[in-house]
Amino acid sequence: MATTKTYDVAVIGAGVFGSWTAHWLARSGRSVILLDAYGPANARASSGGESRIIRMGYGGDDSYTRWSMRALPLWLEVFARMDTPLFHRTGVLWIAPQTDRYFQQSRAGLERCGTKFEDLSHHDLATRYPQIAIDSDVVGMLEPDSGVLLARRAVQAVVDEAVRNGVDYLQASARPPTGRGAVGAIATSNGDSISAGSYVFACGPWLPAVFPVLLGQRIFPSRQEIFFFGVPAGDTRFTFPALPAWLILSDEYYGMPDIESRGFKLAFDGHGPPADPETLVRVVSPEGVAAARAYLARRFPALRDAPVVETRVCQYENTSNGDFLVDRHPDFSNVWLVGGGSGHGFKHGPALGEYTAARIQGIGTVEPRFSLETKQTSQHRQVF
Repeated sequence: MATTKTYDVAVIGAGVFGSWTAHWLARSGRSVILLDAYGPANARASSGGESRIIRMGYGGDDSYTRWSMRALPLWLEVFARMDTPLFHRTGVLWIAPQTDRYFQQSRAGLERCGTKFEDLSHHDLATRYPQIAIDSDVVGMLEPDSGVLLARRAVQAVVDEAVRNGVDYLQASARPPTGRGAVGAIATSNGDSISAGSYVFACGPWLPAVFPVLLGQRIFPSRQEIFFFGVPAGDTRFTFPALPAWLILSDEYYGMPDIESRGFKLAFDGHGPPADPETLVRVVSPEGVAAARAYLARRFPALRDAPVVETRVCQYENTSNGDFLVDRHPDFSNVWLVGGGSGHGFKHGPALGEYTAARIQGIGTVEPRFSLETKQTSQHRQVF
């Protein structure tokens, strides 16, 4: 027999945004249910996968720098109760021509926000990181306290923490609301229904399908290929501390050292073709493998012939400009839309969840850039 359960808030989507939103709402004393069709940080989710960089530099965009600075200690607070370390303080190395505007803006932003960093000359780079083949005109900047979050397990740790704090977790899909006005209840795939004062749809790349008329042309999921290459036997040049997480701005590539012996991670930050998380073929393409190998030969020549030990096909899920979406649905007075963050949003999960929980409760300062009205129907990414 179908039952109806009642909560203050129902959060649909147990990725990094949804799990942290549920976490903060529970801490504020709200009764919360968190749902996910496939499980927290599942293999189809943008929050899935093994690792994500957390960095503080964001060009001249101090608001995202400050959110990163806020987020890291909140991640560490949850991780402190775990047996396995889920953050590796590898540092994050930026490499770019000295005249690169984004690089210089990031450096100035770190200085304004009081974030520790180290300038590296071309000679410093060549001496300290000889395993990287750098161009003659580049310099570096190292964020020593930044590093790598172990993504899938990190989200699952937040969900576990939320459950310990009273959140109910249900593995089920939720049917989107219909009509207009206040939503009284939503049906779930297990045949029950959930009634809540507010509903938060934090569905990541599924948002365009859940609300096709509103978000079908405002959220842009794209196919992204990730590669892990096996390092040579006994070679420690591609593990921390010999190599930090790194970003080479002019190449649009980023990567991470060999963590937990999974291999050297390599990814291209440019947006791939449009993707549907339900039908996406999650096998890397021969063209992607060839491009990754060519890049290794160019920048990490010692890995030229390294074996591919693991691959992943996931998706970014961005708004038109890369800013997050946190706003009320225009047709439903108690439905909130949260998303548009992958490609750079994972690190911000704790801060975004805190912001979202405050908005739902009608407190805190509204950030206009996260509003629905700022999201356009053509892509022009401005946040990296």
